[in-house]
Amino acid sequence: MAIFAVMMFLVPAIGVPYQEMLQDTLKSIVVSFSALGAGLLFFWQLRKQQVELRWHALMWLPLALMVYALGSMVWSHTYLAGVEAIRWFVFSLILWLGLNTLSRERLPLLFWGIHWGAVIASLWTALQFWTDFKFFPQGAQPASTFVNRNFFAEFVVCTLPFSAFLLAQARQTGKIAWLALTIAVNLVALLMTGTRSALAAMWLLLFVVIPLITFLYRKQFAFFRWSSGQRLLAVGVLLVTVIGLGLIKTGNPSIAGEHRGQNALERGIYRTTSVVTDREEFVSGSLSIRLIMWKATGRMIFARPLSGVGAGAWEVDAPLYQHAGAQLETDYYAHNEILQLLAEYGIVGWVTLLGLLGYLSLSAWRTWHHRKPDDMGESALRAVALASLLSFLLVSNAGFPWRLAPTGAIFALGLGILAASDARLGMQQWRPAVRLRWEPAFSRVGVIAMAASMALAAYITQQAAASEYKIVQAVKRALMISRSGDAHNPKWNIAKQEMLQLIQEGTAINPHYRKITPMVADELARWGDWKNALWIWESVVSSRPHVVIIMANIARGYAQTGNNGKALEYLERCKKIQPKAVGVRALEVILLGRIGNEPEATKLAKQYLQEGTYNYDLVNAAWLLGMRNGDYDLAIQGLELRNKDWPAQRVDGFLQLGHIYATQKKTIPRPLRRIRQRLLPRPSLSGKPSASRLHPLI
Repeated sequence: MAIFAVMMFLVPAIGVPYQEMLQDTLKSIVVSFSALGAGLLFFWQLRKQQVELRWHALMWLPLALMVYALGSMVWSHTYLAGVEAIRWFVFSLILWLGLNTLSRERLPLLFWGIHWGAVIASLWTALQFWTDFKFFPQGAQPASTFVNRNFFAEFVVCTLPFSAFLLAQARQTGKIAWLALTIAVNLVALLMTGTRSALAAMWLLLFVVIPLITFLYRKQFAFFRWSSGQRLLAVGVLLVTVIGLGLIKTGNPSIAGEHRGQNALERGIYRTTSVVTDREEFVSGSLSIRLIMWKATGRMIFARPLSGVGAGAWEVDAPLYQHAGAQLETDYYAHNEILQLLAEYGIVGWVTLLGLLGYLSLSAWRTWHHRKPDDMGESALRAVALASLLSFLLVSNAGFPWRLAPTGAIFALGLGILAASDARLGMQQWRPAVRLRWEPAFSRVGVIAMAASMALAAYITQQAAASEYKIVQAVKRALMISRSGDAHNPKWNIAKQEMLQLIQEGTAINPHYRKITPMVADELARWGDWKNALWIWESVVSSRPHVVIIMANIARGYAQTGNNGKALEYLERCKKIQPKAVGVRALEVILLGRIGNEPEATKLAKQYLQEGTYNYDLVNAAWLLGMRNGDYDLAIQGLELRNKDWPAQRVDGFLQLGHIYATQKKTIPRPLRRIRQRLLPRPSLSGKPSASRLHPLI
C-alpha cells in the first residue's frame, strides 16, 4: 500500500524538464515499476506462507482485453497490440493487488498519496498560469507535469472525492484548514485548464455527488462532530481561496491570447458555458474535430462489430472510415474511450463494457441500499470510490484517460477499492469475490515472474528513452537549421549528418513512432533533400499504411526526383482512401501536369475550382497550367483565389495579374486600376513627379 501511495504521489507531481523524453513516457515508467515492485514485494512476503487470497469477477474484464490484445498481434498491428497487452497486464496487476491489500485501515494512506500528488501538480499548473513557468516541455498550457492540460484536468477531477473524504474525516482544526486550502488550490487549477469535460465532472461532484455522500453518511464522518467554528473555517477557507486565487490574472501570454478569460474563474465559467453558447466549436473548434473522429469510429464499429480492428489499431484504420473529403490524421486516439474500446476490441469490448457498467450500477445500487449500522462506514468508502469512477467515466467520453498512466492507475485502484469492499462485505445474493488457496510455491513463481517482468521493463525503458532521445534530437537539429533561413549553407553539413544518423538510429529502435518522426522529413523536403525525406516518410507509412497526408508527401517526393511511376503509385493509394480530399485532388492535378497530361490536369483544375474545393497547391497549379497552355482565364482565377485566401501572396499575385492583363488581355480591370491609382506617386508641391520607384508593370 505504501508503494501505491508513493506511486500516486509521484506520477502527477514529477515531470521531465527536457524535450528528449515525453511526459507520458516518464509517467508510464513510474506506474509500471511501482506495480511490478508492489507485486514483487507481495509475493516475497508470502513465499513461505500458505494463505487464502482473493479473486473477483472484475478481474476477468482486463484479463479478457489482455488476451484479445495478444491474439490481435497475429492479425492486426503487432506493435500497437503488444503495447495494449502490456497496458492491460499492468492494470490487472494493480487491480488484483488492490483487491488483496486495500483494507479499510490502509485506505487513508492511499488517499493521502492521491491528494498530495494532485496538490503538487496543481501548484505547477498555477505557476504556469500566473508566471508563464516553462520548466516542463508540453503542449497546451497550463498542463502541470503532463503533456496536455486536458490530461492534467482529467486526472485531478478524479482525485476530488478522495480529497473530500480526507477533509470530512479530519478532526484537528489545523488539518481542516490545510485540507480546505489545498482542495481549493486543486479546484482553481481545474478552472485554469478550461477543460470542459473535467469542469462538467467537477460541477457535478461539487453540487450533487459529494453533498449527497456527506449527507447520507454524515454520521460516519468526523465533520458531523465538528464545532460550528470548524465548519465555518472549512467553508470560509475553501471559498476565500477559490475566489481569491481565481481572480488573479494570468501572466502567460499564450493563455491570455486565447481570449477565454483572463483569470481562473472567468476561464472556467467561459469554457463551461461555451458548449452551449459558442457554436463555432461545432464548426471549426475542438468539438468539430472530435465529431469527425467519433463519426469515423462509429463507422468502424458498424463495419467490424464482432472482431474489431485490433487492439490499439484505431489510429491505423481511422483514415479508412472518415467521410469523403475529410483528412483528419493528426490524432492517435478517438477522444472517446467507450467508442474506441468497441471499435478496437469488437465483441470482447462489448462484453467488457457491459460487464463494467453492470458491475458499477449494481455496486451503486447495493451501496445506496446497504444501510446496516455496522456497514455504513464501508458504504461511505464505496461511495467515494464510485464518485471517482463516475468522474473518470465522464471524462472518458471526450478524452482517452484509460490510456494514460496516472488516470489508468486511479481507475484500477478505484475498482480495487470496490472489489476489496465486496470481499469484506461478502455479498449474500451474489458473491463476486471468492477465496483461493495459495501455496508457497505459487508465491515463489510470482517472485520470479515479477523479477523477470522488472528486467523486461528496464530494457523497454532503456530502449524507449534512447529512441525518444535520438528522434527528438534529430527534430531539434532540423528545426534549428530551418530557422536559420540558410539551410543550404555548408556550415550545416555536420549538423545534417548528425541529424540523419540520429533519426536512423532512433527509427531502428522504434520504427512505429509516428508522432515525431515525420517532422524531420518535412524539414528535409523544405531543403530539397527529397531522398532522405522519402525514406523517413516511407518508414512511417510501413507502420501506418493509411495516412493519406504522408503518402501524398511521398508522391510529391518521387515526382520531384523524377520517379513518376512511384509518384503515381502513391497517388492511387491516396485516391483509394480519400479520392475527394482537397490535398489528394491538388496532388493529382500537379502530377498529371508533370507527366505531360496537361489537358486532363487543366480539366480537373477547372472542375475542382468550380466546386470550391481547393487549397494553395491547387490554385497555384491552376495559375501555372493556365500560363503554360494559354488558358489565361484559368490563370487569372487561380491568382484571384490565391489573393483572396492567402493574403501574404497578394503583392506577387497582383503583379502576376498585371502582367497577364498587360501582355495578354491588353486591358486593365477596375480592381487593378484602383490599385494602380493608390500606388502611383502624387505630384509634389513643385509640380514635378515624385522620385518614388514603381514596378514597371504599374
